Amino acid sequence: MAAFPCMTTFFLVSSTLAHIAFAGIVKPRDRSRWPKPNCKMYYPVDPSYDSTCPDVTAYVCATNGQTYQNECFLCLAQWELGHRIKFDKHGKCY
Repeated sequence: MAAFPCMTTFFLVSSTLAHIAFAGIVKPRDRSRWPKPNCKMYYPVDPSYDSTCPDVTAYVCATNGQTYQNECFLCLAQWELGHRIKFDKHGKCY
């Protein structure tokens, strides 16, 4: 029974050290390097055509400070309102 606490302690210490060692290798994604959305692919083919965007959550921030559910919603808003709003960054606006 004495080996069990030693093995548990060894496992906890080694996993903590492994986390510290590998935390510097795995870095968060740099969203500033992601490409800007290509809005032409979301524009309706006909002005009377009602576009529908996919129900995917990938937040996009616009220059008007509004967060859109995904780049399709941003592009359609840009198409409707003109070029007063532009893509700012991927992720929520703060």
